[in-house]
Amino acid sequence: MNAGRQSVRLRAGFLLGCLLVQLSTSAPAHAYVFNRVVADARDIRNSPHMACPAAQRFNTATPGIVDRRWSTSLGAVPQTIFTSQDAIPTLRLNEIEQSILRAFSIWTNVAGATLRPASIGALMRTATQNACSVSDGLNSICLNQADPGFSTGVLAFATTVSSDILTEQPFPLNPPAVFTGEILDADVYFNPSDPSATFATPAVLPARPASFDFESILTHELGHFFGFSHSGVWRAMMFPFAPPPGEFLGDRPTMAVPDAPLSDDDRTGLRALYPDPADTVNTGSISGRIEPANPLTLTGQAGVTGIFGSHVVAVDDATGAVIGAALGGWSCTGAGPAQFDGGYLIERLPVGRSYRVYVEPFDTPLAPGNLVGATSALCRNATTDPGWPAQAACTVPIFSPAFVTRARE
Repeated sequence: MNAGRQSVRLRAGFLLGCLLVQLSTSAPAHAYVFNRVVADARDIRNSPHMACPAAQRFNTATPGIVDRRWSTSLGAVPQTIFTSQDAIPTLRLNEIEQSILRAFSIWTNVAGATLRPASIGALMRTATQNACSVSDGLNSICLNQADPGFSTGVLAFATTVSSDILTEQPFPLNPPAVFTGEILDADVYFNPSDPSATFATPAVLPARPASFDFESILTHELGHFFGFSHSGVWRAMMFPFAPPPGEFLGDRPTMAVPDAPLSDDDRTGLRALYPDPADTVNTGSISGRIEPANPLTLTGQAGVTGIFGSHVVAVDDATGAVIGAALGGWSCTGAGPAQFDGGYLIERLPVGRSYRVYVEPFDTPLAPGNLVGATSALCRNATTDPGWPAQAACTVPIFSPAFVTRARE
């Protein structure tokens, strides 16, 4: 179908029991898998109350607003990162820095998005080992900083601090927040103490096949840095599982195609997160609701009228490529709060194409636990936040159990 105008129906049956669901058109909801935040409805600065979940993102209106630095404290036992210039400290740092610059360039060169090279400040260096902190308002990358977040199997992770109060200024040297969800601090940590989790720059990766590609891992973490949660698309940069040691995800960036490692899903999501009003190519959208064929199957979850936690995917009819995918199950209008009506919206799609749409559960390999930042923050209430007003409150339902689908004309 052409984006945003026609409808498609899918029929799905739950593996547990006999629940069926069908896809139907509805008012636009929200798409992609972004980390979100709900404005603090108790603060007068947010009046009138706006309880709709907002996507976390940087304010790109001011050139150079996204400061960035990396810690040159690298660790030696075990060695965290290998380069082709390990014997020459200055050249070693230069090689790592070039990989960092390329990883940023991948995300800032997506056509149709306002996240551009001009949005990013100069890359600074710091010799501080523990340079990553959620309380300094600085955006840092750390290769030699231990943290409880490094549980079994975690190669790297990113943290973000975003605003839930307009004009708040928790970091005095930074400007005040101008919108809900504005990222005020973002940091990326690489595991510094697991000898089986070493990293290598592209120049030395063939000689270190047991190491993970530093550029690939960093590019994924920078997706979180800029506001993404995880994607359910296997080829996407934001899929939560790293490529095997010795391999790079996708294609290497080039001068001609600087965003080459990203999938179409990553690009479409970035355009939705940082939309460019001058973009006339990627303006299509497909919206709808995923509803149970038998509403009685949703009893026991107050206020839930649709299937929550589904993966809705738009595929280019001509090429078979996934162009965009949404976390389906909710919508929000006006002052909010979120309504769990099965809604979804896949936006910023290229126009002039035909798409097929299908829906599937978020089960293996991507599980609900991989989407906590995108789901748990959809609601706030008096239990999570004492004194929360009832008119702005909701409770996030559980993910729908596994179901199977088949297309229907």
